[in-house]
Amino acid sequence: MARPRSAGPGAAGNGKVSFMGVLRSEFIKFSSLLSTLILVLATIVVMVGIAAVVSWGIGFSLEMAAESPEMAAEMGDLGGIAATLPASGLVFAQLIVGALAVMVMSSEFTTGSARSTFVAVPNRQMVFWAKALMITIVAAVVALVSILLSFLVVKPIVGHYNLDIDFSSEAFQRSLWFSVLYVVMVALIGMALGGLLRNSAGGIVVLAALFFVLPMAMGGFSTMVDWLAKAMRFLPDQAGTALTQLTVAPGGLEQWQNGLLMAAWSLIPLILAAIVLQRRDI
Repeated sequence: MARPRSAGPGAAGNGKVSFMGVLRSEFIKFSSLLSTLILVLATIVVMVGIAAVVSWGIGFSLEMAAESPEMAAEMGDLGGIAATLPASGLVFAQLIVGALAVMVMSSEFTTGSARSTFVAVPNRQMVFWAKALMITIVAAVVALVSILLSFLVVKPIVGHYNLDIDFSSEAFQRSLWFSVLYVVMVALIGMALGGLLRNSAGGIVVLAALFFVLPMAMGGFSTMVDWLAKAMRFLPDQAGTALTQLTVAPGGLEQWQNGLLMAAWSLIPLILAAIVLQRRDI
């Protein structure tokens, strides 16, 4: 009796693997882990909570300034930043999203699941770029939902202090969409670090150093060393933050230059990680 074709040696690897199929499997793996869902929820809660607290603080400060001309002169026009308040939690939420992206890639190697993944899908590049697309979609959706929910929470708070946020205004729309792109950039850098280092703790530490420690250290010495102030403009957080503003800061890069910087910071680490994945042993 002849052996069925499906039972022949290597039959498991003879089926055609499509990119959409790999992408679907990545979404299934992502959503099946409780830790990832907790991090997503934590990101939304942190962004909404910080936006509410900052909005209350700005409103309270304006209320105090109304009774003190000296304080009002020192504070300047705080009402002008109202449109950016829904995204004010971004500085803290970026670390959560970035850590999640690091683990999406590094966990394949720390848990040993990379072996089964690449046996099922021998094309490593297909897996890598499916993960990149998946984390891009997740980061964009989480950031968009978080900022929109923050808008709903912030609007009545600032309205109590006679401030207003117009959803259709250029200032808010710019803050909304470029903040989403900023979160996507952080997530892609995090995933690249996870692929390059293959270690969750190491990737998260490097990510935190890049977005928190390095800007603070350079900012602290920039008043004493002129070239540091110029070099800071090329950091990813500086480029992303600058794009959310309507006007270019004195001495800052042009908006198109900041856009190119964000693209470079997003793509170059990913390309390096893809090359390393192809050449290194699993």
